[in-house]
Amino acid sequence: MQVVNSFRKFGLVIPTLNEAGNIPVLLDRIRTALLSLDLDYELLVVDDDSRDGTQDVVRKHADADPRIRLLVRRGQRGLAGAVIHGWRYTNADLLGVIDADLQHPPELLPDLIEGVRAGHDIAIASRYANGNSPDGWNAARHAVSRLGTLVSMPLQRAGRRVKDPLSGFFVVKRECLEGLNLRPAGFKILLEILVRARIKSAVEMPFQFGLRHAGKSKADVKVALDYFSLLGKLSRETFFGPGQR
Repeated sequence: MQVVNSFRKFGLVIPTLNEAGNIPVLLDRIRTALLSLDLDYELLVVDDDSRDGTQDVVRKHADADPRIRLLVRRGQRGLAGAVIHGWRYTNADLLGVIDADLQHPPELLPDLIEGVRAGHDIAIASRYANGNSPDGWNAARHAVSRLGTLVSMPLQRAGRRVKDPLSGFFVVKRECLEGLNLRPAGFKILLEILVRARIKSAVEMPFQFGLRHAGKSKADVKVALDYFSLLGKLSRETFFGPGQR
């Protein structure tokens, strides 16, 4: 596969909601991880109006490093919407997203970026590649995650199916998303990108999903309902045409 080194800038979105306890460690680890890359970057923290001081923590770091930016959304919730919002506010031609809870290891970012530089359209940090599975989950959460992945398979295009279409940690070429109106509702944006974007080649890189460092998980019944609502919309569009919503 042809190596592509023409990317000018990497824009990484970090969605937050009450993540003050995680932000300092996360930002330090991201910047350390990106030191080895010959690539300009910016870190866009998109905060859904946290009340725990997250914004103050980010502003302190942004004052010391102009590559860190804070974007605040008021009256809105949801990871997908935060990601879309952040990508709109960067001119980067290489886009990414990572959770703020340190369950995604920032040290994998150089490998994800190099995966796209090697010619793939998208590089995904996969919880299930090479037979991996997340630690610290009970049987019910494992079952729900596996079911969510299984029911997505008919929507994925043959020859480009991935094992973890629900990952929240990936890097993608901006050009693959141009002209695409992604849905801002819910917490699972990767599946929609895999189904609707101009993705011709995807690569998965295994990682061990960690435990939350601080704060509370945002996973709840509404997250599951939003996901199955997205599945329904994508299914109608895939099998009956883009006019079916």
